[in-house]
Formats: sequence, structure tokens, C-alpha cells
Amino acid sequence: MNRQQHTLIGQAPEFQAVVRATRIVAATDVALLILGESGTGKELLAHAVHQHSRRAGRAFVSVNCAALPETLAESELFGHRRGAFTGATTDSPGRIRSAAGGTLLLDEIGELPLSMQAKLLRFLESGECQALGQSMPERVDVRIIAATNRDLLAEVEAGRFREDLYYRLNVVPLELPPLRERGGDVSLLVNHLTAEIATQHGLEPPRYTPQARALLEGYGWPGNVRELRNVCERMVVFCSGREVGPDNLPREIRRGISVHATTRGGAFALPDSGVCLDDVEADLIRQALDMARGNRSKAARLLGLTRDTLLYRLKKYAIEA
Repeated sequence: MNRQQHTLIGQAPEFQAVVRATRIVAATDVALLILGESGTGKELLAHAVHQHSRRAGRAFVSVNCAALPETLAESELFGHRRGAFTGATTDSPGRIRSAAGGTLLLDEIGELPLSMQAKLLRFLESGECQALGQSMPERVDVRIIAATNRDLLAEVEAGRFREDLYYRLNVVPLELPPLRERGGDVSLLVNHLTAEIATQHGLEPPRYTPQARALLEGYGWPGNVRELRNVCERMVVFCSGREVGPDNLPREIRRGISVHATTRGGAFALPDSGVCLDDVEADLIRQALDMARGNRSKAARLLGLTRDTLLYRLKKYAIEA
């Protein structure tokens, strides 16, 4: 990422409150927990904290905890010495040492195996890092930022996340609002992202008609800013230098079929243009599978269906899970 991509764009009060809090906590080394739905910009916020801290000139290392194989997680985080295990042909510093003096982002912290949660807690409390095959631990100065789209307290109650680690990380929580709750920020982000992407590709940015902007503002953005960025990139590639009208936008945006709960008793918002119920049902199934990370039984529970019913509907809509 370049420095421009680290810019926090938005004027919505809920978003600006997070930005102000970020500037305050950046001046400290306090543990930070960033919460928010997928695509809201948690890693971007972590970068902003790092850039505005005294550690800005040092390394920023990001670790996707969901991608750490349980058998290699300790080596990936803490490092290993040559010969510590089969296949360890060279020394490895590990991610913690690689971030020494700087910032370590533990993304998707809720996916960290329980066995590693105890070791991470010990490091947070002592500041000592011991590589596999190393006889003595050594102190490592690194700031830890954790991020998750999960409800960690619910994970604690379910026994999937250590309570002591949760409270150790949850010193200063920052929660990024979803894009659908950031009134007026969609157009602002469209302008910024379109110009940025056009520059990256060496193309002329497209122009959005008022009708297209209205559809973009009214869409629920289940993928948040990441989804919006993808749409902007598509428009830059296919409509460079031209006008983007409603017909150029993806079908789900034209139909307004992104279903999301409103504040009115948890009811679903029906767009003025109406919906295609099959599209809505298929969209909800995809969202449930995404939330359940492909676990069909869990997705079925989220939708209030039996597993067999979900399997039938997966086949009906040709959805691969």
C-alpha cells in the first residue's frame, strides 16, 4: 500500500469519531482492538495508527491469523532456530521479531487457535519472545494491534476465545461503522477511489450521473468499502472517460437487493424499486455462507433452516460452498 491508500476518507459523524480516537491512541503504545464488518477498513485504520505513532519509521507487519496453520502458527509468530523441527533448515525470526520497534497487526484475531492464544497472552504480558529451538527468551518491543469482524465476547462465552486474552487486547476498542451507516460518505469515497484507481491504471476517470450516484448511495454495501472499491475499479476499466449511468452499474446495485437490517425493529428495508425474492434469498444464503466461512450447518442455523433445506436451496440457485 502507498501512503495515499492509508488516507481515512469520510465525513460521517460516526466515522469521524473513530478518526479522532485514532489520533489520540496513536500517541500511546496501548493495546488496540479494531472491530468492524469485513471490508470496513480495519487494516487501513491500523496503518493510520502506525503512521501517526512514534513507530512510523519502523516496520508495520500484518498477520492474517485465519491463514496460519495450527501446526506452524508458533513458528510463524515467534520464529524458529535451524533444526528446531523437521524442515527447519534455516533460522526464521518470526513475525513478532520482524516487527521489532514497530507495529504488529494480528488480523482476524478471532481465528487464532486456542493453543496459540495462551502463548500470545504470555508475550503480551511479559514482552518476551522465545523462538522454537531457542534456549532463552528475549524481549521484543512491538506494538500489538488486533482486528476482527467477530463478536469476541460471544466467542469467549462459547469457549472459542480466551477471556484473559480478550481483556488484555480490549484495552482500547475502536469500531468502524459499516458503509451503510455512513450517510453521505459513498459519493465522497466514489470520487476519491475513482481518481486514485484511474491514476494507478493510467486511465481517464469516468463521470457518474446523478441517477447512478443515487443508486450507489441507496445500496446497502454488504462488502463495505472493499466492495465499493471493486465497483469503482470496474467502472474505471470499462467506462474510462465516459459517463456512468444506472445501466453500467452491477445488477445488484441497480435492483437494490443488498438486504440489511434497519433500526426499525430489525426489519428488512424494501427499496422503492422492489426486489426479486429469488435474488434476495440467494444473496442471503451467500452472506450466511460467508459469515459461517463455508460451514453449511452454521449457515443453515443463521438462516433458520435445516441443513437439508439449505442444501436444496444451494442446488436450486447453483451456489457453490
